[in-house]
Amino acid sequence: MVFRSVQPRYPVHQLRQEIDRLFNGMLNTAGEVGWPWPVRGRPALNVWETKEAVLVETELPGVKPEQLDVSVIGDELSLKVERSDVEQEGVTYHRRERPVGSFARVVRLPVPVDAGRVEADLRNGVLTITLPKAESARPRKIQVSSAG
Repeated sequence: MVFRSVQPRYPVHQLRQEIDRLFNGMLNTAGEVGWPWPVRGRPALNVWETKEAVLVETELPGVKPEQLDVSVIGDELSLKVERSDVEQEGVTYHRRERPVGSFARVVRLPVPVDAGRVEADLRNGVLTITLPKAESARPRKIQVSSAG
């Protein structure tokens, strides 16, 4: 019995092939996912909200607190990182994927925050920024009165 590949006859199958080709093209020879250029070198952020604060978390392995600049301006969080390049004489790199140099990232905050109470904590290569919500952004319980 002989099996042979049959070309898809429906447009949806062609679309599926093109999507598969696109995603497979993002894989490099080692099978690792390659990120598009605008994201490469910038760490991914998680941003979530509780009743009291907005929290931002990002992984920054090898970065020291003095290499960070965190600020809040209006409704935006600004994060700047300076990763210095380590010069080593007599070394030939065969692969160099960890980013060096500087990058800046600005994140629009979902609610107004109290910039004077923002805290940033760097532990084990994870930066966690706690941005307490401004009083105007916190939910308030409204007392309902009755006239009669």
